[in-house]
Amino acid sequence: MSQIPALEPRVADVYITSELDRRVRKTVDPLQEKRAILELAARMADRPDEILPRFVDLAMEMTGGVSAGLSLYELDPWPGVFRWRYLRGTLSPFDGATTPRNFSPCGVTLDQNGPVLSLHPERVYDWISDADMVVPEVLLVPLYIGSEEPLGTLWIVSDVEGHFDRGHADAMTDLASVVGIAVHMQRAQEKLHRALEEQETLTQEMSHRVKNLFAVTDGMIRMTARKASSKDEMAEMLSGRLHALANAHALVSRNLREIGHAPSASNMGAVIEAVVLPHQPQAGHSEPRVVIHGPTVRCGDHALNGMALVFHELATNAAKYGALAVETGSVRVEWRKEGEGLLLVWSEAGGPPIARAPEANGFGSTLVRKTVIGQLGGTLDYDWKPDGLTVTMGIPLARLAT
Repeated sequence: MSQIPALEPRVADVYITSELDRRVRKTVDPLQEKRAILELAARMADRPDEILPRFVDLAMEMTGGVSAGLSLYELDPWPGVFRWRYLRGTLSPFDGATTPRNFSPCGVTLDQNGPVLSLHPERVYDWISDADMVVPEVLLVPLYIGSEEPLGTLWIVSDVEGHFDRGHADAMTDLASVVGIAVHMQRAQEKLHRALEEQETLTQEMSHRVKNLFAVTDGMIRMTARKASSKDEMAEMLSGRLHALANAHALVSRNLREIGHAPSASNMGAVIEAVVLPHQPQAGHSEPRVVIHGPTVRCGDHALNGMALVFHELATNAAKYGALAVETGSVRVEWRKEGEGLLLVWSEAGGPPIARAPEANGFGSTLVRKTVIGQLGGTLDYDWKPDGLTVTMGIPLARLAT
């Protein structure tokens, strides 16, 4: 281990937490503390967004500090950083600044999982001295969401040494516990709200899929009837197509991992092939109506589910209104890697002439847009050319890996 020069203070020298118990205890007014807890509880129910900034105000008022704020822990980039929020007093100009997780008093506080008192931390942490900050004394208290997930720390600065004692630390710890519960409840409420919204979307999606399923099945029956020379041939051809349609429909299930697909399903090309298979001719009958071409692209379950849904929707619309609605129509699906992204093109040809683009977006096109842009962070463009629709998508490769 390298030896630290004698004139350079060791990190341990700036932590004087034991002083909290040696100093004369200045008890925080119990009535003031009770009122603070009641106020935070009231905001928890009516104005949850105000809990954290009000917590900082109360902390500075109750302890007599000259500045206070929260250092909220952000995991990315690993091992994380603390972002300063809701700063009050002399250090308020630094609101939004970040400090390293493993080289800061806030990190030490989370590691200790208890109140920490630091004396002139700028002597050791150069990011404090570089900002021309002088911190005679700072009391830090850990903040947790519930009992395990670290939210960050509350810190309060005094402009004189010897200010904070165990009474301040205990009062702030009690207040921090209330705030942790409040944030936990707020996030649980937000999670429930998102789940309800997702459930509503899922209900609409399933209704949409069932309608499409009947429409596509009807089209398959009519097309198969025109090509089959006997009822037995029709039954055989139709049965194969319906099984393929069922497999494609299963691919857009939200529980991709649970339905037991083979490992090849992690290849995006294999998923597209499965989705368009119901619209291909029987083996040996004619050339493929849907031509697929592109390099192997491995995708995570989440992205595969989204891509299956997108191409299922495009194929369904083509079977109902576009190139796959007539025997002479065809579709070409191509993709290639471009830098950090993937460019995908769905091109229809030989279908009914397109006079103009649809005036309104239905649920299906909205679903495609939400998946490509919202879920996968990509771009989406529809080109309604008279001889056929072309859909161009650009998706970050990093998002396809999820």
